[in-house]
Amino acid sequence: MLMTTGGVTVGTLLWEPPVDIRETTRIGRYLAWLESERGLAFADYAALWEWSVTDLTAFWQSIWDFFQVIGHEPATAVLDSAEMPGARWFPGATLNYAENVLRLPGFDDDDPVVTAYSQSREPLTLTARQLREDVRMVRAGLRSRGVGAGDRVAAYAPNIPETYVLMLATASLGAIFSSCAPEFGARSVIDRWSQIEPKVLVAVDGYRYGDKDVDRRAEITTIRESIPSIEHVITIGYLGGDGDWAELTGDDPLEFTPVPFDHPLYVLYSSGTTGLPKPIVHGHGGILLEHLKILALHHDLGAGDRFLWFTTTGWMMWNYLASGPAAGAAIVLFDGNPGWPDLSALWELVDTAGVTYFGTSAPFLLACRKAGITPPASGRLRGIGSTGAPLPPEGWTWVYETIGPDIRLMSLSGGTDVCTGFVGGVPLLPIRAGVITSRILGARVEAYDGSGKPVVGELGELVISAPMPSMPVGFWNDTDGSRFREAYFDVFPGVWRHGDWITVDPDGSCVLTGRSDATLNRGGVRLGTAEFYSVVESLPEIADSLVVHLDTPGDPNGELLLFVVPADGVELDDALRGRIARELRAALSPRHVPDAAHRVDAIPRTLSGKKLEVPVKRILTGTPAGSAAAKGALANPESLNAFAALYRERLSAASE
Repeated sequence: MLMTTGGVTVGTLLWEPPVDIRETTRIGRYLAWLESERGLAFADYAALWEWSVTDLTAFWQSIWDFFQVIGHEPATAVLDSAEMPGARWFPGATLNYAENVLRLPGFDDDDPVVTAYSQSREPLTLTARQLREDVRMVRAGLRSRGVGAGDRVAAYAPNIPETYVLMLATASLGAIFSSCAPEFGARSVIDRWSQIEPKVLVAVDGYRYGDKDVDRRAEITTIRESIPSIEHVITIGYLGGDGDWAELTGDDPLEFTPVPFDHPLYVLYSSGTTGLPKPIVHGHGGILLEHLKILALHHDLGAGDRFLWFTTTGWMMWNYLASGPAAGAAIVLFDGNPGWPDLSALWELVDTAGVTYFGTSAPFLLACRKAGITPPASGRLRGIGSTGAPLPPEGWTWVYETIGPDIRLMSLSGGTDVCTGFVGGVPLLPIRAGVITSRILGARVEAYDGSGKPVVGELGELVISAPMPSMPVGFWNDTDGSRFREAYFDVFPGVWRHGDWITVDPDGSCVLTGRSDATLNRGGVRLGTAEFYSVVESLPEIADSLVVHLDTPGDPNGELLLFVVPADGVELDDALRGRIARELRAALSPRHVPDAAHRVDAIPRTLSGKKLEVPVKRILTGTPAGSAAAKGALANPESLNAFAALYRERLSAASE
């Protein structure tokens, strides 16, 4: 069913694959390989996807073979059991993620592999030879400090070459890597790393964000004093100090420790908006196969590409970007404020660096649209990725109107939990405004109704009903697996529940409409928050917004509260409230007109830019702000104060 939001019709055709798409893309070459090497022919993407999620053994073995993964000991099977949780992939196999990345397929020794741009220092480039040499030396330096298989190495560092080199060096030893962006406060870092007890900490002395210097030396001291397991601290003089990074070196040869397929590679963390963040353990083999598949076959990355995804080291998209060279693509790193001196800065970098694939977030694209940004014409840019939140139709059309009709835009949705996307795009299918093109190969994504039955063409819970290799090895220190089961498998036993609302159409395309725990349920009419924001934030008078639904005893409609950040110079008066109500009534339904609209200075977001709908809801129902959200994980923790004040006002008014 077509609907209009923000003045744009959902489903409007924006791009169609050319007739020679199978000859010009990596997924086309994969299809030809399947036919010649496996005797498998698929008429279209739907048939290929169905095979990939039905014959798991054949599909994932084909990924291993097509990309010529370097292994050591062979596997005794591809999948010992498809039961979740507990599915075990490639038992008996040994390999090393870093070895497969540093193979650098398609690169000559003098080809640039990593190009880094920063607001703290001049640009820097590492060739294939330099990258391998830097990893060799840092690996030797870690080894001389007693780091071996299973030890943890932590990086309190931004998206810079040193962090990338450190991750690969750590992985080469079979040690376990974990990173936190230096924007994280000491408390948030300690909450994460006290769980995994790292042996080595590598940290920057500070960083520059736009034109502001941020010193992090006091935080480093606090972190070291609070985590007794840290035996060595190595500093990178990034803000201006000398540091001792250059001393993390040695003369050992570059070698790679073979580890089991599910040996821990790195630990990522849930956003940590409440309680201790979940320490999510990802394995060498699962991450390698998953990233080869999605980067090459879905993003179509390979030789000659320069791949930039704007991210910090505190977001899984950094780990995603880090696998680019394994697929044959050079990577472009950026550290700094993407909005300084204005929102055109990243687009200018895309042009300057010759980026062919630019990944960012839906909020960034929408902010550029609202600011009237016109990206410079880049002759090399051919793909754009968007994630972090659903991209509404007007964001899609802005890309095609301002950048050009030949761009392939992929709206990707997945999570830290799987360190990938499970719905996104693919070159074989047309692109339509507001619609995620497809389910990713190997990801059996379905929509479930409340009784656990799959539904098509209807809103349901996003589930994954077959195992994926990049599902976590587990949570750190969760010895009996109880936290892991509770996180994903308690609602639908044996099926991964992700916590999003999704509609899967008969053609396999999808629309995500927000978190299922932040649903707007008015008189039985469920609506995802993404649809709500698409309407409200299309108004030029509104810079940002957040909506929550509060249950009210005896009232099936409950209470719908809207919070808005007006654009500069705009007041939230009765006229604007009336306009918001009219737009929502027309675009959504009369039931989704808010009962009250409040002005706030800022919408609370995590450091990766996600709106904190559920913590705000908790604050408005009596949970103290300090308990509702871990402030160190927020980009703007002071923004919670307005909601706590509103709760007190409402409580006082109710008692009078």
